[in-house]
Amino acid sequence: MSWLVLVVAGLFETGWAVGLKYTEGFTRLWPSLATAAAMLVSLFLLGLALRQLPLGTAYAVWTGIGTVGTAILGMVLFGDSAAPARLLCIGLIAAGIVGLKLVGE
Repeated sequence: MSWLVLVVAGLFETGWAVGLKYTEGFTRLWPSLATAAAMLVSLFLLGLALRQLPLGTAYAVWTGIGTVGTAILGMVLFGDSAAPARLLCIGLIAAGIVGLKLVGE
């Protein structure tokens, strides 16, 4: 169950990272409030997951999910580069997340 909570926390991290783009420097009220809410949920869920999971593993997986998700959504939503080398690096991060899950408990 802790791993599921951690994955959801990582998805909320992706949400707040992407949300930052929509806040336009926190000048837009609703995107700013949604981003702040996603931040709080993400950190709360990370804290719950840390009750059972090792700190280093959980934090690395949480940030990895956020990094991969944000990079992918950046390409889809904002036209960020999808160069092969960039995709390879994103794949390596994803492989690291899976590796940490496999050896992490």
